[in-house]
Amino acid sequence: MDYMAQALSLASLALGQVSPNPAVGAVVVRGDVIVGQGYTQPPGGDHAEIVALKQAGERARGGVIYITLEPCPHYGRTPPCTKAIAQAGIREVHLAALDDNPLVSGRGQAELEAAGIVVYLGEHEPEAKQLNEAYTKFITSRRPFVTAKYAMSLDGKLATRSGDSKWISSQEARHLAHNLRYTCGAIMAGVNTILVDDPHLTARSCGGRGGTARRQPLRVIVDDVGRTPLTARIFNEPGKTLIALGRSVKAKEKAALARGGAELVELPSAGGLVDLEGLLKYLASRDVTSVLVEGGGILLGSLFDLGLVDKVVCFIAPIIIGGQEAKTPVAGKGAARVADSIKLERVSLTRLGDNLMVTGYVIKE
Repeated sequence: MDYMAQALSLASLALGQVSPNPAVGAVVVRGDVIVGQGYTQPPGGDHAEIVALKQAGERARGGVIYITLEPCPHYGRTPPCTKAIAQAGIREVHLAALDDNPLVSGRGQAELEAAGIVVYLGEHEPEAKQLNEAYTKFITSRRPFVTAKYAMSLDGKLATRSGDSKWISSQEARHLAHNLRYTCGAIMAGVNTILVDDPHLTARSCGGRGGTARRQPLRVIVDDVGRTPLTARIFNEPGKTLIALGRSVKAKEKAALARGGAELVELPSAGGLVDLEGLLKYLASRDVTSVLVEGGGILLGSLFDLGLVDKVVCFIAPIIIGGQEAKTPVAGKGAARVADSIKLERVSLTRLGDNLMVTGYVIKE
């Protein structure tokens, strides 16, 4: 059995639920039998290694543990996992990847080896690093990982000239989009998207785990002049809504939005949008490690223009919408020359029903 693959599967269950901590999985093996396994619990709870060791109990002594990320050697909300591993009598540790957190960054491995434990590094390392790509960016830059997600027709339209967009993407693509929402810390949209589509901006899948307020990602609405209507669905959904306003919004309008249940943050604004870099900095101060941006075109275009997008997830439907007035997913200033266009690397293609999902990472100049 591939024990590290099992640990990675466990780690994925923690995605979006344990920020700002990384999503980690651990499997304890004695002989050829799994005697303990677990994944990171919400902040303040046990780390994956502790969950697995507690489950294993005395059976961990003389055993092997597989961990998707280097264990912590320092005191935080919980004691060091390296000490717990040594005290449990583990003889061998397999690590998928080292932790880029400056407080860890090789120290965990060094402490295990100093305790006489054999350490192997690198099993399924690419998968482990991708799993925690948002955590890694956050812990090294104090900024959230930004994913631009949109669905479009084969001719690059996100809606018809009348604004109708239901449904461009397939049912399979929409289900995966809800999974993406569930694993992120915040969903961001511009006020025009709220006015035109009146979306829920909630995660409505993942085995029913997406329905409680605690598990819903933060909804972030970029609204320069305070046009978000109090009748919008976002005010009646579980979870929290944050509206990023420009400083020119009147006190009466701010008070109305606050009474509707929204949290408000005021930021400088220019060109019809609030300071997006400032907004991401603010979200980081709230320990939001990942943001899924779902439109519209002005917001996405501005984020691309500013170099703030890390990853792109694009669903392409085999339909032709046409029309000069039909909107495209990405507006903004854009590139003057093809040579200056934003380029992606590590591109992958996935089929979802009759849709294609293109995923790639923005090449940072």
